[in-house]
Amino acid sequence: MDGRLPAHLEVSALIRAAESEGGFGMVIQKGERDAGTILVVLLENGRDGRVYERMPQLDGTRAWTCSRREEMADSLAFSDYIQKRRGQDRDLWVVELDVARPERLIGLGA
Repeated sequence: MDGRLPAHLEVSALIRAAESEGGFGMVIQKGERDAGTILVVLLENGRDGRVYERMPQLDGTRAWTCSRREEMADSLAFSDYIQKRRGQDRDLWVVELDVARPERLIGLGA
């Protein structure tokens, strides 16, 4: 057993954390219940989108890494990236959190 929290519990906790802070959270796509990868779309007041995914590190851990930022000049590329990731991984959870300073909910920032 790897000690990893089941994906559905982690997703539920992220949504509850956002809502307890007066924000909003929702599942865009459900993935594999226990071992699915989680892609988090972070927003502040519906803007400034960032996509975070856990990426393998050299030491064997998996750290949240920003893989895409929404650019006002090309917001279509942001949506396309999320759609592409959804198509690449059928076990992927896509979760959207809209709350002030959302990075803190995944353990980044203050």
